[in-house]
Amino acid sequence: MTGIVNNLDSRMYAIFANPEHVHMLISRSPKISEDEIVTTIADSTRRFIHDNKMCKGRFSWQNSAAAFSISKSEIDRLCKYILTQAEHHRKVTFQEEYKELMDYYQKTIKPFKVDKIR
Repeated sequence: MTGIVNNLDSRMYAIFANPEHVHMLISRSPKISEDEIVTTIADSTRRFIHDNKMCKGRFSWQNSAAAFSISKSEIDRLCKYILTQAEHHRKVTFQEEYKELMDYYQKTIKPFKVDKIR
C-alpha cells in the first residue's frame, strides 16, 4: 500500500491493518482526490491478493471508506494512534470507534447560511 501511495505522488505516514479495516495517514497529492487514491489502493491491493493467491475465494474490500483532514500539528498524535490499533481494539470495537469518529467530525462541521437568490 505504501508503494501505491508513493506512486501517486503522495506520502504514507502510518498504516495499520486490522482484520476488518485499515487505518492510514496519507499526505495526498493535490493532483488526486480522496476517492481516486482510495479506489486505486483498493483495486491494486485486491488484484495483488488475487494474483498471489493470498486468500481463498474472492477477496474484496467493503464498498465504503472515510477520509478526514487533520492539521500538521496532529500528525505525530495520529501516527501513534494508528500504530497502536491492536491495543486500542482490545478496548474499543470498530463499530464503536467509527461512531465516535462520525460524532466528533459532525460536531466540527459549521453549517452556513445561504442567502436566498433574488
